[in-house]
Amino acid sequence: MACKHREALYNRGKTNGIGAMNSPSSEPDQGNFFFHSSDETQSWQNIQLSHMRHPAGECDSTAPNDHILSLSLAPRPVHLLQKQDDKTYTGMYGKGDMVITPAQSRFFARWETDDHLLQIRLSDQFLRTVATESLNTDPDRISLITEFRTRNTQVEAIAMMLLAELEQNQPSSQLYIDSLANIFTVNLLRQYTTKKPKIKTYEGGLPPHQLSQILDYIDSSLEQDIKLADLAQLLDMSQFHFGRLFKQSIGRSPYQYLIQQRVERAKRLLKNTDYLITDIALECGFNSHSHLTNKFRKMTGMTPKAFRVN
Repeated sequence: MACKHREALYNRGKTNGIGAMNSPSSEPDQGNFFFHSSDETQSWQNIQLSHMRHPAGECDSTAPNDHILSLSLAPRPVHLLQKQDDKTYTGMYGKGDMVITPAQSRFFARWETDDHLLQIRLSDQFLRTVATESLNTDPDRISLITEFRTRNTQVEAIAMMLLAELEQNQPSSQLYIDSLANIFTVNLLRQYTTKKPKIKTYEGGLPPHQLSQILDYIDSSLEQDIKLADLAQLLDMSQFHFGRLFKQSIGRSPYQYLIQQRVERAKRLLKNTDYLITDIALECGFNSHSHLTNKFRKMTGMTPKAFRVN
């Protein structure tokens, strides 16, 4: 992705049409102008998140293997010119407005003032897998559509949950990220494709023997970074449907249950051993003392240290 801010454009010459730059050399621009003034990026399996703040400028890019959703976080509307392949759109974009760029699309944007956005990239292979497993749809028969400006409260809410994970100072649970990525992708496929797939509904939760199998697996693997795919594969079902049925069964998502069980184990170790709290955190699957403290306080109203003393 080539991003150039206004000062660089002024120093190097005016634009020469959409996405073209006047330059002393015919060689492509180098890294000096490929920048974001403030940029946090986190890559997980199948999904990448970038939190960007940058001054007025322009971008010209192609993502051959990724579908891109850009969510505006700008407190004041930003005037934006966009071009995707042979389509052009100009308008004001405010907080909550989204742009969807399908994989293999050529994308150009020019914004007039400081911009603040969240960019989410999904691998095409992951989207195809979700279409097949969760929606029982042939991925060759549907495709994401270009959206220059759209709003979707569900997609925005999931995006903000992902942003919260990006901004925390400790590694994220893969189970939680997997769950968000699946729900996020299913929502995109339901709302922004050439053919709207129908989700097969499952009611009543998991059968007791399957639920017992999953709970036993989680309880025996609390110290591991459990993945949603691991749990769904045990029952030979899609990650999306597994998550829905699990929550119907016990009223909590797989991630919420995992955290609850980790905290319960931490309680037992705090009460019955003299292990260091850092060691207890790792034994229970938390990344650090502070990670345990954060989750423990949310569930019990006190810190691990206070719980041990009391």
